[in-house]
Amino acid sequence: MNRLLARTPFATALLLALALAGCTRDTTAPAAAEAAHDDAGHGQAGHDDDDAHAGEAPDSTVIKAAMAEQAGIRVAPVAAGTIADEHDVQGLLTPVDGRVAQVMARFPGPIRTLRANVGDRVAAGQVLASIESNLSLTTYTVTAPIGGVVLARQAQVGGVAGEGAPLFEIGDLSMLWVDLHIFGNDTQHITAGVPVTVSRMTDGVGQATTLERVLPGTATASQSTVARATLRNEDGLWRPGAAVKARIVVATQPAAQVVPLSALQTLEGKDVVFVREGDTYTARVVRLGARDAGKVEVLDGLKTGEAVVVEQSYVVKADIGKAGAAHEH
Repeated sequence: MNRLLARTPFATALLLALALAGCTRDTTAPAAAEAAHDDAGHGQAGHDDDDAHAGEAPDSTVIKAAMAEQAGIRVAPVAAGTIADEHDVQGLLTPVDGRVAQVMARFPGPIRTLRANVGDRVAAGQVLASIESNLSLTTYTVTAPIGGVVLARQAQVGGVAGEGAPLFEIGDLSMLWVDLHIFGNDTQHITAGVPVTVSRMTDGVGQATTLERVLPGTATASQSTVARATLRNEDGLWRPGAAVKARIVVATQPAAQVVPLSALQTLEGKDVVFVREGDTYTARVVRLGARDAGKVEVLDGLKTGEAVVVEQSYVVKADIGKAGAAHEH
């Protein structure tokens, strides 16, 4: 049979089409083979088959592993997970009550020396200033009552310290409060004990913590309810007065199959994800359920364990689109 085919013009064209398919996208091989079939003059039946498939766009494409790696395409298996009831809010960082101390002069008199500036870290008992007492005409020292950071200094060398007047303010900032502002209906079901992730607006770094309490009053300026949590701040990068973002997780529900939102695309108005088998990526129509900020539940269309594109899915979509355009021509 092979010898017979090798002698016909159709066989020559078909072999040429298959050879070209090895260097280009697989979707061009059927088109080239059909063109060779027509040239060989196989009658009206071949034209009828072409007409039947002319309007169908391909739903898959072939991307070699090296190209997929270069494009940043990543896959992950479909698996069970959870969908969270989440609320995005904003708030402010504040020092924790009881961790801020005022440093005052015991007796009035001129200030002879000052040994700390705003921003300095000081230890408990460290000497911060010396003052000449107007009562005894002797010099006494003023020390830090707690360890922490100098937040404010209200004194100058040569000035006069009044009795009970604050010279320094020191704050232990190793822990901070974050006061989150809750609005509207959210106030009805956000309660103490739920997890929250707080993120800095400057660099996006986040920290997980737990809401400790919902304050009983209402913030006058914003008319919001304030929910409070505590943050660790050993590195000092969380700063009092800074605005932050937070995501509060009120509840979670299990789901048999979840995929990242980054896996979702639309083709012809339908929700799809791309399933990889070897080097072939196929668009799979899916029926979706609940979703949160990062994941969506898949109710139908996938099997647990299938490899789904979770990063750069739009690259696969674009590649299928190019294959469809080539198919139409």
